[in-house]
Amino acid sequence: MASILDEYEDSLSRSTVLQPGCPSVGIPHSGYVNAQLEKEAPIFTKQRIDFTPSERITSLVVSCNQLCMSLGKDTLLRIDLGKANEPNHMELGRKDDAKVHKMFLDPTGSHLLIALSSTEVLYVNRNGQKVRPLARWKGQLVESVGWNKALGTESSTGPILVGTAQGQIFEAELSASEGGLFGPAPDLYFRPLYVLNEEGGPAPVCSLEAERGPEGRGFVIATTRQRLFQFIGRVAEGAEAQGFSGLFAAYADHPPPFREFPSSLGYSELAFYTPKLRSAPRAFAWMMGDGVLYGSLDCGRPDSLLSEERVWEYPEGVGPGASPPLAIVLTQFHFLLLLADRVEAVCTLTGQVVLRDHFLEKFGPLKHMVKDSSTGHLWAHTERAVFRYHVQREARDVWRTYLDMNRFDLAKEYCRERPDCLDTVLAREADFCFRQRRYLESARCYALTQSYFEEIALKFLEARQEEALAEFLQRKLASLKPAERTQATLLTAWLTELYLSRLGALQGDPDALNLYRETRERFRSFLSSPRHKEWLFASRASIHELLASHGDTEHMVYFAVIMQDYERVVAYHCQHEAYEEALAVLARHRDPQLFYKFSPILIRHIPRQLVDAWIEMGSRLDARQLIPALVNYSQGGEAQQVSQAIRYMEFCVNVLGETEQAIHNYLLSLYARGQPASLLAYLEQAGASPHRVHYDLKYALRLCAEHGHHRACVHVYKVLELYEEAVDLALQVDVDLAKQCADLPEEDEELRKKLWLKIARHVVQEEEDVQTAMACLASCPLLKIEDVLPFFPDFVTIDHFKEAICSSLKAYNHHIQELQREMEEATASAQRIRRDLQELRGRYGTVEPQDKCATCDFPLLNRPFYLFLCGHMFHADCLLQAVRPGLPAYKQARLEELQRKLGAAPPPAKGSARAKEAEGGAAAGGPSREQLKADLDELVAAECVYCGELMIRSIDRPFIDPQRYEEEHLSWL
Repeated sequence: MASILDEYEDSLSRSTVLQPGCPSVGIPHSGYVNAQLEKEAPIFTKQRIDFTPSERITSLVVSCNQLCMSLGKDTLLRIDLGKANEPNHMELGRKDDAKVHKMFLDPTGSHLLIALSSTEVLYVNRNGQKVRPLARWKGQLVESVGWNKALGTESSTGPILVGTAQGQIFEAELSASEGGLFGPAPDLYFRPLYVLNEEGGPAPVCSLEAERGPEGRGFVIATTRQRLFQFIGRVAEGAEAQGFSGLFAAYADHPPPFREFPSSLGYSELAFYTPKLRSAPRAFAWMMGDGVLYGSLDCGRPDSLLSEERVWEYPEGVGPGASPPLAIVLTQFHFLLLLADRVEAVCTLTGQVVLRDHFLEKFGPLKHMVKDSSTGHLWAHTERAVFRYHVQREARDVWRTYLDMNRFDLAKEYCRERPDCLDTVLAREADFCFRQRRYLESARCYALTQSYFEEIALKFLEARQEEALAEFLQRKLASLKPAERTQATLLTAWLTELYLSRLGALQGDPDALNLYRETRERFRSFLSSPRHKEWLFASRASIHELLASHGDTEHMVYFAVIMQDYERVVAYHCQHEAYEEALAVLARHRDPQLFYKFSPILIRHIPRQLVDAWIEMGSRLDARQLIPALVNYSQGGEAQQVSQAIRYMEFCVNVLGETEQAIHNYLLSLYARGQPASLLAYLEQAGASPHRVHYDLKYALRLCAEHGHHRACVHVYKVLELYEEAVDLALQVDVDLAKQCADLPEEDEELRKKLWLKIARHVVQEEEDVQTAMACLASCPLLKIEDVLPFFPDFVTIDHFKEAICSSLKAYNHHIQELQREMEEATASAQRIRRDLQELRGRYGTVEPQDKCATCDFPLLNRPFYLFLCGHMFHADCLLQAVRPGLPAYKQARLEELQRKLGAAPPPAKGSARAKEAEGGAAAGGPSREQLKADLDELVAAECVYCGELMIRSIDRPFIDPQRYEEEHLSWL
């Protein structure tokens, strides 16, 4: 048994595949090449299980990958198909002649019921090793079980339904808990609910299925030999009331709805198709005497669970009289009928037999067939063998069946991953819709196919269906790739021409007003569609030409807005004198270039609104580029024109902080022309520093002079530091203003005195006001009475100057006293200097033989040396090297020049005659050697290199020369 369920391919020489839904080679279509290189595997593939039973197989059930079969009358074999090499044998423990009648396994594969021919029922749990009899069930020959898919678990079945051969339906519940000797029985309860009847009385309950629907509704389908009953009702909530008693109680007074058929096999079987485990079933198939009743299951219907019902007659040679079917299994698109010697698969869409699989006689007649809903595998068995069917890609050929039935949506659904088949379906659907005069739907389908573009376009043109043609072109345009620019341009132009022609034909027809509006909306949707935006933008020039040729200015503006061609939109509004609409477009899209272009036009008509828009734009606009528009506008000189220009310029200067000279100069000109009162305030706010003002001073001076604004001119003179001109002009306006100007040159006392003299002369000669002249004398300490007296006429008496003359004499006396004191201090200082010089002549220094140079640390007396008063001593050459780096460049050059001249000068000669001769030659040709040495000493030995300013200036120099840093660093390592 270790090799049980090791599968191998059985010889299928007698298996025949009939009436496939789709040929094995795909149908080629334009744009596709589909050649199948390998033979496609059949949908249903049979495999025999490598298993030889020790006894004959009497029953087999499979669920959730759990297989259970009864062998003989007393052996139960359980196999977990995930662990096929670990089978489990159990003895039923029966000593009588009772046989296994039927077995039932719940959807979880956990609860197994074994119905015996002796009207007893045994229970085996998946995790248990004990066969437990159900005492409450005794006396009932169980024919069917309706499992509770919603509440069933591995430990409990939940409320289930049990159908018997006597026509009774019971409700029961099983528990897997195993107690001791006095523990609870597995059957928690077993109570009758309903009895199914046919014309002759109670009839066996052949099949039972229970389902839960939405909103707490319950559905039960029960079948007898000739009838199919439906029980529909609301299932009560609550732990105790979750059974089916309330649902069946609603039919105590009247029978439930049922379907009845005259013929009978003596039994019937119901099969459901469930896509996924624990999901709602989608379809059903009821095998009965007249054929197979097939349909869909719709849990949302209030009156009946069944829909789209139809009866498929049995294939030839199958039926109650000839070879009756023994069992039925339902898949997604087929139901399989089990006969004694073969299995036949019938397509649920067409009723055609697609598989007729004969079994070898050596295996014996077929007994039963079941389906494992969790895996989709089909299991069939004889008394000596077990077979399994694999279902592979069952939906592969369904699309063609739906296509032949003109059910195009379903056909497309089942060939969505096969482009060649999908194209075939779309082309067929398009042709079908075209024949049905559903041109728009046809155009949508044609646009998705690979059919020739010209043929489709001609079809719609011949049928005079411009609307459908536009739909076709629009969808083709949306499917183009970015590289197909030429095709996109042609399609865009064609679509635009179609819409414009259509609108032109409908415009002016009062009966077609609604159609005109619909067409206009579709055209606008086309122009504004995000899918077509790229192509429309690339073809915008040709589209504008088409719109212009049709004279459709409304859509020209609409399209320009969509393409963000706002320049064209603003120009259109300006041409039609809709200036506020033009400004609204500018303000909405905030494009500075458009403002610069259209401001000269708009400012002449809506100046205030335009300036408001400029201010709202803020720093996005360059005010310099708006000056031409303002200049043209303000040339009229009207107050309103100038005020609007000033308002924007003030915003630029005060809020935006503009520093451009052109802006400030223009604001000055506006103030000078329109608001003189603001001119001086602006100039004073700008400041008095010529380097910090942003306007042109000379331009401002000329402008103020032209318009006669003297105070402003005085301010500009002050900024230019032309104080004399400022005082001269200020004297024409106000003496106090002139006094303010005269005090400005604080560092130039001579100029101040000159300016105050101008003021004094003006006051005396022009105004002839002596008191004011005296006040000027008191205001400026630089002026004396003798400076002012020449300006007075001869007839003026001295009484007017008495106080001034006295004050002047006192000042002179005080000044004389100060000079005398300073002379005395100078004499004393000269005497102290003479004493210091006498003392310095007598100072000397002593040099010992052991003294060394402060720089090279060698004996000092070996070479010429310098001795400083601070005590430092240096060799002449060492001092020269120490001083040279700290000297400025020009002194270093002078030092080199002196050294060069000393080297070229003749040495001092011995003897008076030769010395005089050398001195005479030096005097005739240049400085003497002694003079050169003196100059050299002045450069080198003016102060001690360690104690003088040279050392202080070198405080920021590093101790180690940066060029020698690496060398010094390495020497320390």
